Amino acid sequence: MAIFGSGEISPTMTSVHKQLVARAGHPRLNAIFLDTPFGFQPNADELVARTVTYFRQHVGCEISAASFRHREHATPLETERFLARLREANYVFAGPGSPTYALRHWRNTGVLDRLAEKVDHGGCVAFASAAAIGLGAYALPVYEIYKVGDDPSWTAGLDLLGQIGVRCAVIPHYNNHEGGTHDTRFCYMGEERLRRLEAMLPDDVLILGIDEYTACIIDVEAQTVSVRGRGGVTVRRHGSERGWTGTTFPLAELHHPSSAVSATTSSRSGPAAAAPDDFDRFNVDGLVAAILEMESVLQERIADVGGTAERDRVRAEMRRLVVRLGDLARDGGREEAREYVAPLVAVLLSMRGEARREQRFREADRLRAILADCGVEVQDTPAGTEWSLVNA
Repeated sequence: MAIFGSGEISPTMTSVHKQLVARAGHPRLNAIFLDTPFGFQPNADELVARTVTYFRQHVGCEISAASFRHREHATPLETERFLARLREANYVFAGPGSPTYALRHWRNTGVLDRLAEKVDHGGCVAFASAAAIGLGAYALPVYEIYKVGDDPSWTAGLDLLGQIGVRCAVIPHYNNHEGGTHDTRFCYMGEERLRRLEAMLPDDVLILGIDEYTACIIDVEAQTVSVRGRGGVTVRRHGSERGWTGTTFPLAELHHPSSAVSATTSSRSGPAAAAPDDFDRFNVDGLVAAILEMESVLQERIADVGGTAERDRVRAEMRRLVVRLGDLARDGGREEAREYVAPLVAVLLSMRGEARREQRFREADRLRAILADCGVEVQDTPAGTEWSLVNA
């Protein structure tokens, strides 16, 4: 079983998929992609095509959609065909969308039994993001809380992890910091709401957090858990946390909540915990270099995956770093500020110019607003675009 925190069809996760399909697909791979989590979205067909292309071009295998977008709209024959495909597959992949929508259409249909068969008999269940939330005993209604404004609450999950002795609530995007000025860790819940949610869980249930661009791979046969990717895996109970990065540890560590967090840490103490001393006022050069590298990665990923969600996520991270750089420039020496800021401003102005040429004026205006937030005034003149530091 593999649980992805995000980036499930990004270059970062390609090697993970290759490893998983190589093991599950012996002697013959039968890989399917469940479209239920995003079955309500108008671009559902596009998401399916993008995933099929990713597996073909990057993982080097074929995957096909096992479609089940709405249980009430499916005929009894279509439902049985879906379940048959689920039974026959040895690699089952699902990802973005709404966890509550997916659970609503999967409950009491036989989906849980088919997935449990994969876990028991050597197949692979690879769930990411929204689909991953459904694997626990309790599932987080992300959109209802974060977008609609519902009070924090849980809904019943599939509890597939409970069948291997892990009673938990899965939270992907655990280290998210898109909010910049507000706390969006813990799948956009933030610390305050997470504490309220945690208090609602029974004592025998822990929170299993998966960072973005990270995979938690559970080998049921070997009884081990491996952490792959950029971030880590965290277990949390009663506000105490224990985390693992780039390592393999016994699955038994997750079986008993009290022992799972016996070696506690408090490394996630605030929204900026994922970026500690790298951003102090004496390391502006390093910050600029990091943002420029991010722009390079952004362009590479757009070409590689073609995902607007990925583009938006990286740009949101750029905004956070840009605003921080503006703060550093304002707090530091004005004489050297322009020298430090110039490479970054050039990148953002280049992106703004491209957006204007393609008549994406809202995006161009947003980039100009980002620069303004950082104290950079942009002026469009007949000779070209000029900029200056406000009050410099």
